[in-house]
Amino acid sequence: MNRRIKIIFAAGVFLLILSSLAGIFLGAVGISPAQILADISQSGLSKGERILLYVRLPRVLGTILAGAALAVSGAIIQAVLGNPIAAPNIIGVNAGAGFFTVLCLAVFPNSLSYLPAAAFLGALAAVMLVYTIAKKTGASKMTLVLSGVAVSSLMNAASDTVITLFPDALTGFSSFRAGSVSGLSLSEISPAWIYILVGIIAAFLLSHDLDILSLGDKTAQSLGLNVSLVRFIFLATAALLAGAAVSFSGLIGFVGLIVPHIVRRLSGTSENRIIIPLCAIFGGAFVNVCDIVSRCVFAPYELPLGICISYIGAPFFIYLLIRKKGGKHGD
Repeated sequence: MNRRIKIIFAAGVFLLILSSLAGIFLGAVGISPAQILADISQSGLSKGERILLYVRLPRVLGTILAGAALAVSGAIIQAVLGNPIAAPNIIGVNAGAGFFTVLCLAVFPNSLSYLPAAAFLGALAAVMLVYTIAKKTGASKMTLVLSGVAVSSLMNAASDTVITLFPDALTGFSSFRAGSVSGLSLSEISPAWIYILVGIIAAFLLSHDLDILSLGDKTAQSLGLNVSLVRFIFLATAALLAGAAVSFSGLIGFVGLIVPHIVRRLSGTSENRIIIPLCAIFGGAFVNVCDIVSRCVFAPYELPLGICISYIGAPFFIYLLIRKKGGKHGD
């Protein structure tokens, strides 16, 4: 690992720690470290301690986990599909996870522990459907994006259908669709963090195979890689990560598009053993910073996290389309 990579890692960790502390102490109600230290000596939980333990801490953990999961998922999808403008929200992965989450809540309204598994199945179904459509119609970069748009629209329509038929299935569906961690509790995160941890570790351990797969099917096969099996494993891992994040944070978009591009530009490498951990670190920090902005800029009002990220992600996506001339390069 060269000096530049070490500096990027150190900067990412510093940013993650700094943003986490800011996320804990900043908000509509300001909390100072001195106030918390003073409250610890008193019996019972003070107002500041309750806000910290039951509001701020779950929220910060949720943004870090969701950001890391979506960023790594995006890096995997871009490498597997060979498409720099692919991302979980763009090719319908998030929408598939959202549909199965809503469906799970309609069928099992009191079983939060089922949500990550349901979201994973939905994400996997969406990504496999997009990949199958693109492959059968000529897997160009633009065909892949258009297939994703179609699948995303289909999954969103299915979610709306479930909500219409079962209006009590998901209270606050508008917040879920916009992407929000407001009111998040540790119990909502606890089933999903295991999926995210397993997915990131698996992606890192298999990063060498992902590098080989990125070289193209023929080259990968000549190097002895079982392309079909490895591709499915990575797409399943990406679906696991995106689904777990969507299960508690809602339909947050563009993280899986923005962060991998920034990480590759900063690090100057495409080696996934470096890209994946960097995406996890910077993804967590990025979403955490966006959440701080979303709840502080208009305080005491709060902008949903997904909307804040979309203001950054949509122009970034347009920039990539223009730079790639609509995806014609490498079709």
